[in-house]
Amino acid sequence: MRMMLAGAMLIWAIPAVAQEREYCPARPGLGTPACTIAPGRVSVETGLANWTLERDSDTRTDTVLIGDTQLRIGVTDSIEAQIGWTPYGHVRVRDKARGDIDRAGRVGDAYLGIKANLMNPDGKGFSAAVQPFVTVPVGRGPVGAGDWGAGAIVPVSYDLNDTVSLQLSPEIDAAVDEDGDGRHLAFGTVVGLGVALSDAVNGTLEFQALRDNDPADHATQALAGLSVGWKVMDDLQLDAGGNAGLNAASPDLELYFGISRQF
Repeated sequence: MRMMLAGAMLIWAIPAVAQEREYCPARPGLGTPACTIAPGRVSVETGLANWTLERDSDTRTDTVLIGDTQLRIGVTDSIEAQIGWTPYGHVRVRDKARGDIDRAGRVGDAYLGIKANLMNPDGKGFSAAVQPFVTVPVGRGPVGAGDWGAGAIVPVSYDLNDTVSLQLSPEIDAAVDEDGDGRHLAFGTVVGLGVALSDAVNGTLEFQALRDNDPADHATQALAGLSVGWKVMDDLQLDAGGNAGLNAASPDLELYFGISRQF
């Protein structure tokens, strides 16, 4: 009887231990962490504001996204479900020669995904996962893509020591064509170096290369990013970051800040 009682107590204790896993938000940065949310927990991660500047010889485009949110739900010890949506985006395009300005405010698309961790779901030591996803065209252009898309990310991280970690996020997509009708191949990777600046503050330096084989214009983007996350509490993080384009095919500049909360 005592053995049965001890076994029952152990079974109930296992989920409780999983619940104590350190919070691991997917924000901020260009890459994707390999860790997953503990079972029974929910993470709400919101980009409060995101501004992107793109310039070429003819136009300047400013894009502002408000409230871009991802919901991550811990399903098992190593699997989480993901739901994302952009509730509002504003795009302003100015013609440099004529001075004409076009503006559009739209709802963005939805995102559905699953992340399955293959090793160390808390992200410690060597951790790896696979994250397939689809995008659902609930929004309208120019904020929404206009058609469904799909892809997969294989995030990998390795702790070099107690304060520095190496992060990789290779990705392959069936990306939506620029005209909003059909899909094409896009692929690339993010390489990052994460540094624990203190017990509560983490910084990440990243580089991204992305090949986009859109039928209208094949291009290779290259970005550098720097971001900081501050855990105000164990289950609450504030973040800010910026990305800079390294070639003519990339956005010139992106600045953002957000908040992540685990329940």
